[in-house]
Parts: sequence; C-alpha cells; structure tokens
Amino acid sequence: MLGVKGTPSLQIGQVAQKTGLSVDAIRFYEKSGLLPRPARTQGGYRLYKEQEVADLEFIQKAQQLGFSLKEIRELFSIQRHPHEVCEHVRDLIAQKLGVVRAKIAELQAMEMDLSGALRQCRTALRQPSKHRNSCPVLEAIAKPRPPRKKP
Repeated sequence: MLGVKGTPSLQIGQVAQKTGLSVDAIRFYEKSGLLPRPARTQGGYRLYKEQEVADLEFIQKAQQLGFSLKEIRELFSIQRHPHEVCEHVRDLIAQKLGVVRAKIAELQAMEMDLSGALRQCRTALRQPSKHRNSCPVLEAIAKPRPPRKKP
C-alpha cells in the first residue's frame, strides 16, 4: 500500500507482524506519545511508514536494555538533536548501569545472608535433638532489632 507521496506504508497488523509487537502495544505507544499519530486511509486504517516501524523497533530494543518509557522518550529527544547525543546517552547509560550494579550488590548481599542461614540450618540439624524444638534462623528473624543510636 502506498502512503503519502508514494512512500510504502503498512497497516497496523503488518507492523505488528514485522516487529513482533502486539497491535495493543503499538496503539499504547501511539497514545503515550512515543510514536507519532500515523496517517490514516479514508476508511480510518492506520498507515505506518518505515520510520515509524524503525521507531517501534527502537522502543523494543531500548526496553530490552531496561529503559523505561520515560527514558525512551528522552532517548528519542536526544536522537532528534544529534549535537548532544553521545554525552547525554553516555550519562543515561551510566545512570542505568549504576542502578543495575546496585541491584546486583543487593542480590549478592541477600545471597550471603541466605548462604549463612542455610549453614545455620544444616548445623542445627546435625546437632542432637535438644535443638529440634526451634530453628536458629527463625529465632534470628524474630529477634527484635536493637534501637538505633541517634547521632
């Protein structure tokens, strides 16, 4: 199908098939302003140009990298103003990497805590039956925290 000025255009179902996105996702990106409103046929069908398909693929790849819709909107803005692209993208990626590293550190701390708890359970289970009435891990979890000292 040819769109405005003879450029090839695709209907929403074709775009969905080409990108792997659902029709609902494409409509959502349009409603949220990430994708410009496409041209329409006289019958009201949406017609997408290659640039809009490329934008949808960009959104998809950016989401796979963990960028939020707000951040993707910002990436689009940067992309359309190329004089500041690299610095701004670098800053966004550095910020996102910081968030990922903080999550990894949090998960590593949790892993250490769980490993310690597992060791406690194994030790308790090897001891004579006098400790079988309680679990050291549950006791540690239930123990109230000492009050924090005020600076």
